[in-house]
Amino acid sequence: MTAIELSILDWIQTARCGFLDAVMPIITTLGDSGIIWILLTLVLLCIPRYRRTGLTMACALALDVVCCNLLLKPLVARVRPFDANPLVELIVGRPTDWSFPSGHTAASFASTAALYASGEPLWIPAAVLSVLIAFSRLYLYVHYPTDVLAGLVLGTVLGVLGRKLFLFLERKVGRKAS
Repeated sequence: MTAIELSILDWIQTARCGFLDAVMPIITTLGDSGIIWILLTLVLLCIPRYRRTGLTMACALALDVVCCNLLLKPLVARVRPFDANPLVELIVGRPTDWSFPSGHTAASFASTAALYASGEPLWIPAAVLSVLIAFSRLYLYVHYPTDVLAGLVLGTVLGVLGRKLFLFLERKVGRKAS
């Protein structure tokens, strides 16, 4: 499977050009440590009308950190594609954590799914950005396609679960406040 995935990454490398070499590192940086999604969550939390959506996103991102970064990455311990193919020239710094699943992709799709599950139309531009971030991880040769696919699926599930967790906690807190 790794050989097939490396061939897909090598095929993507044939699209390398100055424009994408400049843009893809910027796009991927938006997903570093989930920063764009954390900032969006904080903004939503500050606006009373969107506070519930912000709390849903916070739940989704918390689930993502636990599942992706604390459990799956160390459990699977998959080496990065640039370690498997050291001939590739990286145009970003070498990530030091494990490859599977893609944390950038998981956080992006957890946020997008949380927005969707909350009924917010903001999920549409979030989905576009999520796809761009996911593709950037492949273009930059820092994730295998299955890392990104797993991040997409895991993030989507965690976004929906984040909404369910928020609603559960809201009911629990509401009962105690009564």
